Amino acid sequence: MTTTPIAPSLVATLPGHYYTDPELFRLEQERVFESMWFCAVRGADLDKPGAFRTVQVGRESVLVTRSRTGELRAFLNVCRHRGAQLCTQESGEVRRNLQCPYHAWTYDLDGKLVAAPNLTKMPDVDRAEYGLIKVALREWLGYAWVCLADEPPSFEETVIGAAVERLGNAAAIDRYRTEGLALGKRITYDVKSNWKLIVENFMECYHCATIHPELTEVLPEFADGFAAQYYVGHGAEFGDEVKGFTVDGSEGFGKLPEVAEDQDRRYYAMTVKPTVFVNLVPDHVILHRMFPMAEDRTIVECDWLYAPEVVESGADLSKSVELFHRVNAQDFAACERTQPAMSSRAYRGGGVLVPTEHHIGIFHEWLLKQLGAEGA
Repeated sequence: MTTTPIAPSLVATLPGHYYTDPELFRLEQERVFESMWFCAVRGADLDKPGAFRTVQVGRESVLVTRSRTGELRAFLNVCRHRGAQLCTQESGEVRRNLQCPYHAWTYDLDGKLVAAPNLTKMPDVDRAEYGLIKVALREWLGYAWVCLADEPPSFEETVIGAAVERLGNAAAIDRYRTEGLALGKRITYDVKSNWKLIVENFMECYHCATIHPELTEVLPEFADGFAAQYYVGHGAEFGDEVKGFTVDGSEGFGKLPEVAEDQDRRYYAMTVKPTVFVNLVPDHVILHRMFPMAEDRTIVECDWLYAPEVVESGADLSKSVELFHRVNAQDFAACERTQPAMSSRAYRGGGVLVPTEHHIGIFHEWLLKQLGAEGA
């Protein structure tokens, strides 16, 4: 096939095989998901000692639990005896200890080996040394972020730094006090698409006028194709007749207490690489966590977070939730329509980015740097 020259106003995308090649996905698991901070669990979901959740981070199953003293801990979900998976359920609760269902090696909630059949006859076994393998953990925005790297990158630079890069300063996101909000709704989407297609979709609004009629009614400037992430510190303003960030523009809930006046009636979106989207509106926060499972499958868990008194009151959240649920469904359907074409000969050399999408090219450059020479 002949190659069409790229016009000066366009920028080349990644070639199609970056979205279909199992070996490239394996490289991403190693050098992206297993090397960076990964948003794993909402802290409030583990609301008591012994509560746990297992999450897939790259090729590893990671176990996040709350200790007897109330701190979150993360470990590789692997027994130190013969390698059996310690917890096979996605979530649950244990009373005091974590016990392997294979040979009953037992660990406390801080990961220390506390019991095993005939362990007393092996006094040379150091119970701390043979404890669970710890995983680095930090808390931010009310979520536990884990990192599998032996020497994790700076959390302040790579995670909190994303807020500074997008919003201009960390205080702009701190005002939403996400860590103190309550979960109003959670929807999990199983998307038959490569994770990068989902990231690229979220980063641009060139498609908004085409597939997001409800969103562009609330945020009219999105109909012009400029994404909220295109300008540092800019939030898309609600339409003049719009009362709230709801599916029909009707009244939402009261502005979160510390949100600044210049943030009112505005929508801010930010991507925290590699797999988190944060959406900020005056009365709630929407946070997406992606779990890439294969080169053509991604689980997306989306949380709608509100002031605790709103959730506790039993307020009707449906119009508020429905707006972004529709946006999600529309976006994920578009990504699923795109995924099959990534293996087409027509996309062998990739596609192009128009000027309002040029910032996606920066994402591609970042990814290629993470992958190194092997990903070129």
